[in-house]
Amino acid sequence: MRLKKNDNVKILAGKDKGKTGRIVKVDPVTQRVVVQGVNMVKKTMKKKSQQDQGGIKEIEAPIHISNVALVTKSGEATRVGYRVEADGSKVRVAKKTGEVI
Repeated sequence: MRLKKNDNVKILAGKDKGKTGRIVKVDPVTQRVVVQGVNMVKKTMKKKSQQDQGGIKEIEAPIHISNVALVTKSGEATRVGYRVEADGSKVRVAKKTGEVI
């Protein structure tokens, strides 16, 4: 997967199109990411203890990785590629600008 936890991403499709947020969780098997504050859904939670309060809570739902794009330092959305440096290390690069991420 080209996107990693703590990357800033922009939503490209869906009800939250245009919003940006930080990746909280990445699931490589289903190719989905959870973005902070995006794709909020209501979930009913059961009371687990006397102090715990049940009810309806809003949580972030996973969104498919094809619907998000990495945001560079300049603020534009871009795809991610890889490049092998002269010393043999592999680094992620922005496809639009070519800058190292």
